Amino acid sequence: MFPVAETQNWVPTGIDTNVPSMARVYDYILGGAHNFAADRQVGSQIEKLVPGLPSVARLNRRFLGRAVNFLAEHGIRQFLDIGSGIPTVANVHEVAQERDPAARVVYVDKDPVAVAHSRLMLSDNENAAIVQADMRDPEVVLSSPEVRRLLRLDEPVGLLMLLMMHWVPDEDSPEKLVAHYRDALPAGSFLVMTHVAKDQTGDNVGQAAAVVNRSKSADQMHMRTHAQVSALFDGFSLVEPGLVGCGEWRPDGPGDFTDEASMNMFLYAGVGRKD
Repeated sequence: MFPVAETQNWVPTGIDTNVPSMARVYDYILGGAHNFAADRQVGSQIEKLVPGLPSVARLNRRFLGRAVNFLAEHGIRQFLDIGSGIPTVANVHEVAQERDPAARVVYVDKDPVAVAHSRLMLSDNENAAIVQADMRDPEVVLSSPEVRRLLRLDEPVGLLMLLMMHWVPDEDSPEKLVAHYRDALPAGSFLVMTHVAKDQTGDNVGQAAAVVNRSKSADQMHMRTHAQVSALFDGFSLVEPGLVGCGEWRPDGPGDFTDEASMNMFLYAGVGRKD
């Protein structure tokens, strides 16, 4: 039984709890409590269509940790996490600052619950902050006080876009959006991305996407093929093993993949370096 988030006094005012948010649906799928009935309803419907979805969510989080460690090994000490969501275990700043306490992290999310909870978590961490903004407003993100305070954009940055670009429709030019962020970063920066794999999933995933797209949520899912996701890495050189299934990107142990091949390939995952 999940705690009822609606009764918590930390919930920001002005939220329409009848409108689901994909950040809160994802929190529900991960087993979190910072979600509302509308979020749980959508999450339950898509879990019925894709029973392995909690495994996919966990694989995505495990990939996040491996990717942040990889970037840290290659000298990255500042991170911009676009669409960071509601905090859970092994957040970017926790992984990065375990390796180097001076590592700096800026999170970005538009969901007010994600932002409020992140601010609580980061209140005593001077090297991490949260920006409330839509990723489709890169100028707002990049000129925010938090980014200006914590990130030096003349030094390499780790740009993370996990489970984000499939919320950007083709008419919003996802390639140009990623390029806008890319062009603001110097050579030696990295892009880390996961994206729902259209050509690796069955009809049930399309049905789950339809559930999301029929809901009241402003978030609409747009799955893409391997070639389409690869195009988002334009201007970056993919590091080995390239753009692969999330469970296939440099796994360290059994927890990084599942016995179900389809779940390992549900998300494409890749890390690219700007030359």
